[in-house]
Amino acid sequence: MALVVAVLAVSTSGPLIAFATAAPAMAIAFWRNALAVGVLGPISLFARRAEYANLARREAAFCALAGVALAAHFAAWMPSIRFTTVAASTALVATQPVWQGLISVAQGRRLRTVTWAGIGVAVLGAVLATGADFGVSSRAVLGDLLAVLGAVMAAAYTAFGERARVTLSTTTYTTICYSVCAVLLLVVCLASGQSLGGYPSTTWLAILGLVAGAQLLGHTMFNYALRRVSATTISVLILLEVPGAGLIAWLWLDQVPPAASLAGLALLMVGVLIVVLGGAHAGRRERERARLQVETAA
Repeated sequence: MALVVAVLAVSTSGPLIAFATAAPAMAIAFWRNALAVGVLGPISLFARRAEYANLARREAAFCALAGVALAAHFAAWMPSIRFTTVAASTALVATQPVWQGLISVAQGRRLRTVTWAGIGVAVLGAVLATGADFGVSSRAVLGDLLAVLGAVMAAAYTAFGERARVTLSTTTYTTICYSVCAVLLLVVCLASGQSLGGYPSTTWLAILGLVAGAQLLGHTMFNYALRRVSATTISVLILLEVPGAGLIAWLWLDQVPPAASLAGLALLMVGVLIVVLGGAHAGRRERERARLQVETAA
């Protein structure tokens, strides 16, 4: 249920950012994290006082590194849309599961063949669905590289979060992570001279929608699920944001998806199902194997 809520929530992110044109993208990223901390911080500090008091240096480091990676994701991906096409940027940032898989391999894990197959199918579907049109100019190449960097940083953010969530509660982890991210984004906004206020009320409403939806219900629910679901599986499920955002943009902003993208959306769904169902099947086999070993030993 947490993952269903998270996918629906993050699907509102793209349309709300597209709607809030009066605010710079980096400023939007700052406010969505800062306001989320304003909501989660008091609750976390009150309910998890003992956890903060006993916070180990290693756990704090993973939380901080996740915040740095999240800030880097926003700092790379959002500007990439200004240099290359939105379609190309979206397709390239959708390669996150590939980087997530490589990070898992680097951590010594061995991914199942079915997981790699699902990742490949899902990413191919995302590329086809966005109708990516990769540019050949130096400006477009810079945008493409920034989008890829955004995908790598999103994978790193999820990987660090997975390590932190082994022992920490969701509220403690997200409060520290979002705080670090907000501070870093604030520094970027101030250094680049981006306006942090003076927006019309409709833009502020869109930002509040991002905080309540994509940040608190989206990222936080994904972080909650990290204790039971692998970072690789979650990174593939995040791809469901592509059809979700497309549907919202169609109904709200009259951005009708081209017919050619429907095949890509279907392929993306197939890839997600391969990863999720393949992982569930493998999990059942592992549990059955463990049960047989216990019975044999008894």
